[in-house]
Amino acid sequence: MMKYPIVGRLLAVVLVLVWLPLVSSAQKISYSESERDDSRRTNFEIIGRVGANILVFKNNRSDNAISVYDNDMKLVERVKLDYMDDRWINVDFVPYPDHVWMIYQFQRKGIVYCMGVKLNQQAKMLTDPIELDTTRIGWSASNKIYTTVFSDDKQKIMVFKINSRNPNNFLFTTLLFNNDLKLLQKHRMSLAMEERNDYFTDFLVDNDGDMVFGKFIRKNGSDNISDVRLIRKKAEEDKFSITDLKTGERVLDEVKIKIDNTNRRYLFTALYYKQKRGNVEGLYTVIWDKASDAMLRESMMAFSDDLRRLAKGPDANLRLAFNDYFIKNMIVKKDGGYIMVAESMYTTSRGGTFNRWDYMYGNNPWASPMDYYYSPYYNSWGSPWNRWGNSQATRYHAENIMILSFDKDGNMEWNNVIPKSQFDDESEGLVSHQVMNTGGELHFLFNLYERRTLLLNDQSIGPEGQITRRPTLKGLDRAVEFMPRYGKQISARSIIIPCQYRNYLTFAKVDF
Repeated sequence: MMKYPIVGRLLAVVLVLVWLPLVSSAQKISYSESERDDSRRTNFEIIGRVGANILVFKNNRSDNAISVYDNDMKLVERVKLDYMDDRWINVDFVPYPDHVWMIYQFQRKGIVYCMGVKLNQQAKMLTDPIELDTTRIGWSASNKIYTTVFSDDKQKIMVFKINSRNPNNFLFTTLLFNNDLKLLQKHRMSLAMEERNDYFTDFLVDNDGDMVFGKFIRKNGSDNISDVRLIRKKAEEDKFSITDLKTGERVLDEVKIKIDNTNRRYLFTALYYKQKRGNVEGLYTVIWDKASDAMLRESMMAFSDDLRRLAKGPDANLRLAFNDYFIKNMIVKKDGGYIMVAESMYTTSRGGTFNRWDYMYGNNPWASPMDYYYSPYYNSWGSPWNRWGNSQATRYHAENIMILSFDKDGNMEWNNVIPKSQFDDESEGLVSHQVMNTGGELHFLFNLYERRTLLLNDQSIGPEGQITRRPTLKGLDRAVEFMPRYGKQISARSIIIPCQYRNYLTFAKVDF
């Protein structure tokens, strides 16, 4: 007579164990209310979580403010940044758990000032503005001068400027600060350039405060690049160390750099071609060991036909399968392996049928003869609607996402593809994707039409490459359109995504 209650209790325990993963993986979406001043013309930067609040910088012409939201995205306060000069140029943020450093620039008469100020979780000043550096410029020179980068552990912050007045010899000035914005080192160095052929990759700084970037040649304005050089500047040295990676006549696409601070490595990767204006053949990779200051591995992995079918589908022209792919992310694993994420992205228009996105943006240091300062990351904040001028004649496409996983020696472990098809005629703000790294898996967030409604989708990939298509996110407001490519992860399981609601800019927090 007593066995049935015991069985019932056991069944209840089993049901709880079955349902627990489903409950724990449920998403929660919290929306901010639209603010009167925030429209399609608003520039913004998602700062992140500071203390118990979430901070977002907003710029409307000469009006600068930080909106302070609570954990449910309710507006606590909109803090006017009145101490930022009306003639401000740019702003960067380095967020920490209980404060944030705001580094901003403005021009007064013929001088550009680079300033830093420490803000608390209410976006109120903890320090008076600190003058970091100044530059006197001519009346017709560009005032886009200073660039800010910081290490993964945020213990090193570097502000630098590049004087390009002499096109054959660029003059770098670097200022290295600690996490209290105390100056550690200030150096001036020159770098020989080949006029109108030399270009730079991204500029990065590692946890030791060492600067690393790449320089390459793009002859005659060609999309393809060659002769890549690794350039390092140690924190305490006032000189560059330049290493020819001996790419020789290899024809490469845009070079991406990733720092592996755990294993003290630098990772260079690019798509490669067999000939100029040819088809993408595979992936070129260099792993550089910082401790030995030597190349650990150089590889050229040709994409197989099976991989090409996976990337573009069984009916596609296999030779052309990767021609519209771009490397979007490099995610380093603790053991020295890495994951590469690439996405098919292209445009169509009345004047042409194919165009590689962003190819003429961010790489060219050459401007007008009077533009004496080159700044690679000017305007890190963005306005998704206005970036491309809202050209109705251009359609922006973002299609399949290819994920490749490699071990610490650069050997491919597994590969997979998340299939999708997106396009928009107004801008690229609603297409493409964002990656959310929750540790055990990667979540890929992107919009897809379901019954004529644009909805945010979540597909994840696990450690062995298995893809899980998640159910439609709970709490989606059909009147809100997400712009996931501009989202920012703010904690282990939370991401802030900008949205458009009618003609307003709003924000949503998605918890996993």
